Amino acid sequence: MATVTKAAPAASDEKELLISGSEAVAEGLALADIDVVTGYPIRPYDTVIQAIAKKIANGQLVAEYIVAEGEHSQFEIVKHASTVGARVFCGSSGVGWAYAMECLVVTPPLRVPMVCLVGNRALDDPGAFGVEHNDALFVRDLGWMLCWIDTSQEAIDTTLIAYRVAEDRRVFLPLAISADGAFLTHSQALTLVPPKEKVDKFLPRYDRGDLLLHPDNPITVAPQANEDWVIEIRRQNDEAMKRAVTVIEEAYADFRKVFGRGPENPWFEEYMTDDADVILVGMGTISLPMKVGIRNLRAQGKKVGLVRLRWFRPFPTEKLVKVLSKAKAIGVVDRDYSFGSPFHSGVVANEIRAALYNAEKRPPLLAFICGLGGREVTLEDVYKATDLCYNAANSGKSEAKTLWLGVRE
Repeated sequence: MATVTKAAPAASDEKELLISGSEAVAEGLALADIDVVTGYPIRPYDTVIQAIAKKIANGQLVAEYIVAEGEHSQFEIVKHASTVGARVFCGSSGVGWAYAMECLVVTPPLRVPMVCLVGNRALDDPGAFGVEHNDALFVRDLGWMLCWIDTSQEAIDTTLIAYRVAEDRRVFLPLAISADGAFLTHSQALTLVPPKEKVDKFLPRYDRGDLLLHPDNPITVAPQANEDWVIEIRRQNDEAMKRAVTVIEEAYADFRKVFGRGPENPWFEEYMTDDADVILVGMGTISLPMKVGIRNLRAQGKKVGLVRLRWFRPFPTEKLVKVLSKAKAIGVVDRDYSFGSPFHSGVVANEIRAALYNAEKRPPLLAFICGLGGREVTLEDVYKATDLCYNAANSGKSEAKTLWLGVRE
């Protein structure tokens, strides 16, 4: 049964702060007691670097803060720091994330459990600082774990969970937390900040064990493997990503025990899906206008629900299929694009099509692209998508072409 998770009442030992999504991540980093952070800050993720720099300067966190000359060096620094046992953090946005691509490619096979923030931003050209998801989605096939957050509370909680998951020896893969630029990175909300004692109970220290790079422990890092071992290394990464499913579910269960809040379903949020004829799907802050629109549509007697994906890698295939198969039609609203892909759809729509391929029941699926470059997803967009989904539900057929919402003719 679908549930709407509500935060538990603030415990006496928790602080309530009015902070942005980026500042909430910084609170989580300080509580996680990171050792090394690198910065080449560009908008819109830069506010997390400013916030953590202030904490270091004020003596609230003891960590090495290294200013890099570019994103490439930034990610290389933390990659190597992690191999010698440091808990690390860095991040970027848009074309900055793209500039670090060589480093992002090699991090998963090296089994470096770094945690990063991607302040989702459109890719140039033309120049744009507004949100799109294509930057983070660059690495979806490379071995990075990917998740999207929706609120400042989810930002701090997910930061703590991210280190717990990435640094688990069964996983040892990098993890990118995506936060919609401006809509979340810069928007403030009341947020519960837990005490250090609870965080220490939940999050153990980072321990590489026999994989620690140290003069007393000679090991090979980044060998030239070619046909001798590359396919075996790829298979090892695949197995690690599969094991991450169990580790993620364990981490969220322990988080609920320690902190008294958090979703029972780590993978996605369900909103009014129990009896929904139409289910809309999206990621990130796109859920806010969707929820408002759904409440308005419910008042009109239309049974509409929402699935907001939290985790994109690993992808929650079976759980998602179970929920979406109950609908009479599905509308996937992408804040990204995949030019030339099947049906010219966005990335999420194509992933869900693939997930449903072997399902016993496959409702008509409509793909929408909306809110690119930071443009808002409006209630009118939600209503239009819903109407088209109802048409598909009534006819039993989905329109093949992808529909762009909110575009000037």
